[in-house]
Amino acid sequence: MEALFPAGPHSFFDGSKSLAGEYLLSLPRMWEVFPVLKEKILEWQKTLPFAEFDEVKEGVFVHKTAKVAPTAFLGSPCIIGARTEVRHCAFVRGAALVGEDCVVGNSVELKNCILFDGVQVPHFNYVGDSVLGYRAHMGAGSITSNIKADRTEVTVRLADGRIPTGLIKFGAILGDRVEIGCNCVLNPGTVVGARTSVYPLLSLRGYYPADSIVKGEGNVVLRH
Repeated sequence: MEALFPAGPHSFFDGSKSLAGEYLLSLPRMWEVFPVLKEKILEWQKTLPFAEFDEVKEGVFVHKTAKVAPTAFLGSPCIIGARTEVRHCAFVRGAALVGEDCVVGNSVELKNCILFDGVQVPHFNYVGDSVLGYRAHMGAGSITSNIKADRTEVTVRLADGRIPTGLIKFGAILGDRVEIGCNCVLNPGTVVGARTSVYPLLSLRGYYPADSIVKGEGNVVLRH
């Protein structure tokens, strides 16, 4: 694990860019957040500046400057941050922490996930059991696949082995400023380091280092 995250989660995320940042950066394994995320969101709701939020229904807090389309569904518990836009037919199933200045676009589905500030999932995305770092962007049609076909434990695949997670459901972890091209599939246990870009139409699995360009299976180059 030390070789995978030599600087710990701090190498992935700016912890100041999410209500979850401090807690997430304290975890030995970042994916340990998923089984407890519902309970943590309920805790974080108690710390919100209530004058700035509307509780639009039980367990659903929306910042007064956020824009939520009338056709969007917000399940409990969730938090929608300042200046975030939730567009038509978005489906937030619950246990979702959406930061400030985010875009949750048309027909996007969120479930058990954390979106840091500035994240954009603008068109036809599914994000489940996943963390998207500051200003991460998923192109149209790109999704996280959060459960294996045989319902067995998700592992994080490395070049020299696998890391067990103890989880049946785990989609992806994207570091800050990751760019995912259109119509990509992030298979269970995908971890992408900060500032990495991924070409469109790819199927990803395993770990991709920071500051890389992912052009295809086995075709990953470091930025100069």
